[in-house]
Amino acid sequence: MQGTISCTRHYNTVSAAESLRPLPLKTQETGESSVLTLVEENALIVIGRRGCCMCHVVKSLLLGLGVNPAVLEMDEEKEEEVMSELEKISVEGGRETVKLPAVYIGGRLFGGLDRVMSTHISGELVPILKDVGALWL
Repeated sequence: MQGTISCTRHYNTVSAAESLRPLPLKTQETGESSVLTLVEENALIVIGRRGCCMCHVVKSLLLGLGVNPAVLEMDEEKEEEVMSELEKISVEGGRETVKLPAVYIGGRLFGGLDRVMSTHISGELVPILKDVGALWL
């Protein structure tokens, strides 16, 4: 009589959504942190509306490349405050308007989903991410 042996392995897996580093947004009134500080302190940060499908696509692409991006997802209540701070940052950098999702690489506005996708397709995204320290491969 032949018997069968079954072996089961259990792996602790973390979904892609849980592996991202969500950042708390503290308002200017408390003086603890601001959007500018988050942009300056992270090599790469994705800023978007909570639940936005385009933001999800950007995060998924970056995770697929091996980057663990900092993510700031805002609710409708904080959107006006965050957008005004982003406008101030972009005016200093030479740009006028910011569209969400906004990707900041090396403390500067890189662009949105279209810019991230086009530089990825052309093969220019990985070297840019390596230069700012967001990717170590």
